[in-house]
Amino acid sequence: MTVTQGPILVAEAQSQSFRHIDAKGAAAVSDIAVPAVVETPGQTRYLVVSPYHEQEHLLDLESLDTENQLLALALTELRCLRQDYATAPYVDTFNWGEIIEKLRTLARRRNHAWRKTSFFVVAFRSRIPPTTVYAELGALDKAAHAEATASGGFLKYWFGSPDARGRNLATCIWRSQEDATKGGAGPAHRKAASAARSLYSFWKIDRMKLTIEDGIEDWAITEWDE
Repeated sequence: MTVTQGPILVAEAQSQSFRHIDAKGAAAVSDIAVPAVVETPGQTRYLVVSPYHEQEHLLDLESLDTENQLLALALTELRCLRQDYATAPYVDTFNWGEIIEKLRTLARRRNHAWRKTSFFVVAFRSRIPPTTVYAELGALDKAAHAEATASGGFLKYWFGSPDARGRNLATCIWRSQEDATKGGAGPAHRKAASAARSLYSFWKIDRMKLTIEDGIEDWAITEWDE
């Protein structure tokens, strides 16, 4: 399956402004068969964390501490488990148990003593009417994603395809809320947000916290309450 055009994604955590415009026929990230890691001479450095694979869309692992590196690597195996992801409970939508087990494996391989760490998670649920025009949305989303990647701390971006009623889910996982706020502050995001305001019949933003305890002994996804 290939990607045609992706959603416009704008995440401004403090103002809770988050826009996502789906493209007809867009593939979910989990459906795309691409290498997760891009090799550079002598090292593994750049990671594919979204449907976009050009250099400006890749996560630089060397910009992260060990906890964030390992989670980003584990999240390359994120899969959607349900066809009703647009409306299903977030925790039940993805293979979180497998992600955490992969994280444990990666930490053991690196002989790393995991320290308790929390990550900022955004889920955007939307509905787009059939009158929405999609012509330039892919380019807007791509520019916004490159901008967010350049800001740092953008660990994962996943989006599905609209269901028969135009409903969809997009999600981002960030190193911190501060990173999400910074990532949504640039001109490409402002342009995407301006284009998006008239294109939804419904949208809802959920802000959550993924907390992984010391030693990866336990984990939880909870509402963001800070």
